[in-house]
Amino acid sequence: MFHFFLSSYRKNILTFCGAIVEVKYDSEGPDCKEGFRLFENGYFSKGNIPTSRHSNILLAIIVAKKSWGLHKDMWVDGIIEGSFTKREILQQFEECNITIPESLLQDFQNSIIKKIRKKNE
Repeated sequence: MFHFFLSSYRKNILTFCGAIVEVKYDSEGPDCKEGFRLFENGYFSKGNIPTSRHSNILLAIIVAKKSWGLHKDMWVDGIIEGSFTKREILQQFEECNITIPESLLQDFQNSIIKKIRKKNE
């Protein structure tokens, strides 16, 4: 998951998350992987600003993770409207040799199915 988000950020696919993300440098802080784990576990959700000795990498990972959520919702809406296809979305990642984790692909597919069902009701 970590490498997916980092690669997606570096290849300029998942770089907009719709929010300001702040990460502080701390030479004694956790490395970027540990910082991301802490972020995932909600340690920084109480208004704490994430810190890391690899603050730029941690910032990229957090932005990409939040960006995935935002983009996934927009992509699903576009697919349902017929503006583009699922294949077009996934091709962006394939062209950059980025493998999307199975859990994220499944969530993407489930979101499409859920939206189709909701539209048909």
